[in-house]
Amino acid sequence: MKTKYKKSICGMIGLSLLLGACLNKKDETNGPYKDTYVRVQEYDGDGYVLRGGEEADKIAEEKSKEVKEAVKDFFMETYKTDVKVHNIVGNVDGATVFVESTGPVHFYNSAIVSMDLSEKKVRDVSSLDGDIEGNIQGGLYRLLFKEEFQELDQYLSEIVSGNPVVGKTEKSLQNVGGSGYMTPYYYLSVPPDDEATLPVYEAYLQDPDTPVSKLKPLFSRVDFSAEDYTITIQLYMEKEQAEPDKKLFNQIKKDLKAMDSIPKGNYNIFINDNLINEKVDDGVKENSLELSFPDSIVKE
Repeated sequence: MKTKYKKSICGMIGLSLLLGACLNKKDETNGPYKDTYVRVQEYDGDGYVLRGGEEADKIAEEKSKEVKEAVKDFFMETYKTDVKVHNIVGNVDGATVFVESTGPVHFYNSAIVSMDLSEKKVRDVSSLDGDIEGNIQGGLYRLLFKEEFQELDQYLSEIVSGNPVVGKTEKSLQNVGGSGYMTPYYYLSVPPDDEATLPVYEAYLQDPDTPVSKLKPLFSRVDFSAEDYTITIQLYMEKEQAEPDKKLFNQIKKDLKAMDSIPKGNYNIFINDNLINEKVDDGVKENSLELSFPDSIVKE
């Protein structure tokens, strides 16, 4: 039996588990950052912080050109993937750098740049174990099943246009997203060692220009487990004082269960009120409506 891979909601909503700057979201939103909420429509990620990163943040800003070049080189040399750097945030030992891939295999990610703070020098670039691999595989999964993802995108666009809910801003995804394939309405989590996409991933590393027509036959449907491919839908109420809409929440659950044309996967659903904590990139609160593991919707 395959070992199931589960990324925590905390870790995926915002990347605070970096270089010893580990934040427990509930502790932080009830602690020093309990009042740092803004309307989700106004949130662009600029207020995001990592604990203990104040000193490094200043140095990283001074060395931003060097940091950007080091990160771009790291992705190209290790993963043959070109990225653009959107944001640099100081952490306890250096900087966390948020990037977006530029090619057809689309994903957001972060890299960890360790620095000698006393000498103000960049040491090396790394990432959380398996993080980039899983995010590339997620981008490949989306590329292989583009039509199914377009169906999901169309459905959620209609939900947002016909109801008083919104998604996150594109700018916030760029500045602090870092969680693989993402849209304003959902993100996709794929295990980095998943046997179904691993042959596709290996072919991509051999030649990033391999056409989809040659990649798709490499996807192993025998090894595919829908439970391991988590698609987390996250919407926010449009008006500032509005409570999460239970009727809409139940409608989305009903719709997803009935739909056969969307990507196979394990669906979580969150509807939050209008506010998001700008310091930790988190809108989930006690009043949020949530459907998640072990009650999530599995489309096989």
